[in-house]
Amino acid sequence: MGLHIKNLVKDKELRAFYPDLRKYFKKTFEVLGIDSDYDVSLIIVDPQKTQELNREFRSIDRPTDVITFAEIDGDGDDFEDELYLGDIFVNRAAVYDQAKEYGHSVKREFCFLFVHGLLHTLGYDHMEKDDEKVMFDLQKKILEDLR
Repeated sequence: MGLHIKNLVKDKELRAFYPDLRKYFKKTFEVLGIDSDYDVSLIIVDPQKTQELNREFRSIDRPTDVITFAEIDGDGDDFEDELYLGDIFVNRAAVYDQAKEYGHSVKREFCFLFVHGLLHTLGYDHMEKDDEKVMFDLQKKILEDLR
């Protein structure tokens, strides 16, 4: 059970942050008050792969920073029936670009994108203003000690 990471772009710098990802994986479940006996896959890819996935599954022909394929759909109540939550694809280039753009560390951006994707696998979304507030408040709480 836990977090399974596939680094398809062989980025050695990001590999140094895997322990942090595992920490925030556990903390996400603690904050939500649920058992963490679930599996999720994090796949680190290049921008072309996120563009391909975005085009194929969302009809948006551009790369994205993170794209998530949850095993469940809906309001998050159904995830308890699944042990495998889904796949989170993180765009390696976006991690570095956005860290620079927002003026924070690569570690912070990488962990943020992971937690964002993880919350999507648990049924959270940000399509509506109220849902966005709930999800973003959770992200902030989960990552509160991240520098």
